[in-house]
Amino acid sequence: MEPGSTDTPITLYWRPGCPFCSSLMSKLDRQGVPTKQVNIWEVPEAAEIVKGIANGNETVPTVVVGEVSMVNPSAKQVVAELRKIAPELAPEAKSWRRRGSH
Repeated sequence: MEPGSTDTPITLYWRPGCPFCSSLMSKLDRQGVPTKQVNIWEVPEAAEIVKGIANGNETVPTVVVGEVSMVNPSAKQVVAELRKIAPELAPEAKSWRRRGSH
């Protein structure tokens, strides 16, 4: 699924230059986890949503999975929430192994 797709229960709020955002987006992408990615610098309403979730701060990445909001979550936390509401979209648990580990 392409970034920005609306056919996903995951909205990932980010901004350019944020290494935590880049890392999380990369990890989710490698696992095939679909996300709707929203740049808070281009969408003022998104910045307000993030402030509402992050105690008045524009802390990113902020992720909403269904009804659950998370500030700077790990990819594993995002996938765990996704499994609860849309298990068919979540990667299999075995795919979380690091390469070369058994």
